[in-house]
Amino acid sequence: DDELQTDGNRSGRFRNGELEVAPTNEEVIRIIAAQLAEIGDQFDKEIQERVVNGLVRHYLNENLSNEEITQHVSRAVRELIRAIPSDMEQEKAMLVLAMVLTKKIVNTVPSLLCRVINTTVNYMNQQFHNYIVEMVSA
Repeated sequence: DDELQTDGNRSGRFRNGELEVAPTNEEVIRIIAAQLAEIGDQFDKEIQERVVNGLVRHYLNENLSNEEITQHVSRAVRELIRAIPSDMEQEKAMLVLAMVLTKKIVNTVPSLLCRVINTTVNYMNQQFHNYIVEMVSA
């Protein structure tokens, strides 16, 4: 009853005489992305080159299936999560590590872009789908 429809797309509430407008999904996603990027910058410094080079070798091995490479990525993320001290929830740290590894691999061998992105998206969908949905809807 105290909601105000502003433009047909967003609603707001009066609180203490001021209009408060709830953030849209797009704004929430931007906020989450900025937080993840900040965490990623911190993790970026901690990831050793040997881990990246090991994953690059797996990606370059055309005999490995996408599933096998996904398993290597998963193993690398699990190993890194133990090596990098973090006070954040494990799912968020692992999600960020997967994204940082993706960036580092593509920066090392740009020609692997499609394969690396596809593998990372599949890995994230398998491992973190529910967590990502919860983050966006919270």
